[in-house]
Amino acid sequence: MSNRRIFFLLLFARLLWIQPAGAQTLNQNTPTWWSKYQHLLKHGADSGGGATSSLSVGANVDVSNECGPQSETYVTLNAKHPKLLAGGANEIFRLPMRGYFSSNGGGSWGGVDLPLPPSLQGTNDTRFGSDPSLAFDSSGNLYYSYIVVFFGNGNGVNGTEMAVARSTDGGQTYPNTTFFGFQSGSNHFNDKPMITTDPNGGNVYLAWDAASGGSTSGGIRVATSSDQGKTFSIHRADNPGGPGKGIGAVPFVGPNGELYVAWSDFGAQTIAFNRSFDAGTTWGSQTVIAPEKLLFQDAIPAESFRGALVYPACDTDRSTGPHRGRLYCSWMDLNPALTNTDIFLSFSDDQGSTWSAPAPVTDALVNVDRFNHWLSVDPTNGDVNVSFYDTRNDTTGFRFQTDQYLSQSTDGGVTIAPNVRVSTVSSNEHDCNGLFPCPGIDYGNQYGDYEGLVSFGGVSHPIWTDSRDQLNASPGCSTGLAMEEVFSATVQ
Repeated sequence: MSNRRIFFLLLFARLLWIQPAGAQTLNQNTPTWWSKYQHLLKHGADSGGGATSSLSVGANVDVSNECGPQSETYVTLNAKHPKLLAGGANEIFRLPMRGYFSSNGGGSWGGVDLPLPPSLQGTNDTRFGSDPSLAFDSSGNLYYSYIVVFFGNGNGVNGTEMAVARSTDGGQTYPNTTFFGFQSGSNHFNDKPMITTDPNGGNVYLAWDAASGGSTSGGIRVATSSDQGKTFSIHRADNPGGPGKGIGAVPFVGPNGELYVAWSDFGAQTIAFNRSFDAGTTWGSQTVIAPEKLLFQDAIPAESFRGALVYPACDTDRSTGPHRGRLYCSWMDLNPALTNTDIFLSFSDDQGSTWSAPAPVTDALVNVDRFNHWLSVDPTNGDVNVSFYDTRNDTTGFRFQTDQYLSQSTDGGVTIAPNVRVSTVSSNEHDCNGLFPCPGIDYGNQYGDYEGLVSFGGVSHPIWTDSRDQLNASPGCSTGLAMEEVFSATVQ
């Protein structure tokens, strides 16, 4: 091949990856909700938010089925009534968070908006929600956590705080919400809250990072509630004297109430870990699960405008099987050849003191990217399940197209079964059948930073951002297009 032809091929590939005006890749110096803030600041918020119903699409279900982009998804279930599912997603063009609920194991879904607090300055500013996470407790209460961002009145971002809304009807309504942990924009931003509960003791735990770009006064925060989310006490879980360069904190609970938290320490380039044996009041010394090759993110072709975030997803085996008490964490990093991103798994049998060598949970394929994963350990049998986006079926030649895949281990993470394709149609968050830029793509957010998965009784429910219908007409928002939708499936 001539040098001239090689030059033009490289130039063409580069042009395909040029960022459209207004889109914004993730940046370690700004919070991950920054792109939604930029859109609302420039364009204002769309109306809407009424009741919605899902749409079955073969083996997949369009959970959101509404106009405009939804991304960054999460799902959980009621262990005493495993047909009761609840989910959430970011509404990019609208202010509130969106909640979803199902009473038939994910066969169909309804939708509802989550509460927002009053504005700080009356009508002179506004606020929006971001970053969904949900968990049921053993009494059937459902908790939905998210961040609230206050902005406007010419002052930019005025502050952020945590929100935990509680539902007693499986997510159909959220009459009680606790707002706490406010930080002014001049101090440090709150970001990426994740929630879990103690199945035995009833405590509710929330973890997040409070140091966008690094702040010694911020760091990884963990909040504990012992009164069903009415009040929270907050403590710091990372090195209190460190630079506070952490993101993607995830709390998880052991079979005897042990509290664990893992996160990406992008200052040290490690997947970091800590533990508490007194419900989050005191913490040990920050330790390392594994080193990271990537720093904060990777702008892979499938999510080149936002960037794919490095973060852990963790869970504990609470079954009565042979690996009861084993801790598991998955994360994205470069493969050994440093050519593509992959999803890795490590486990610990001594409450996080030592961890197994990282191993991929994916099929061994060449020139395939994997990203935005989630992990769930089935509490009934100890099976380890990991869902993720995967580019193996791409037909563009540039790894733009993705599908949702699921991997599973039935022997405690030692071996991984062949991956299962979950999505029945591929998505493309770069172009629409060659149209670039495409009005049906929210380039600033694309797939968001994570997806959701919950497993119980040998059944897994992944939930993800899907763009198969991105150009379909859909009334009710500024674009009049479906854009990114929330999809789910049942895998058993």
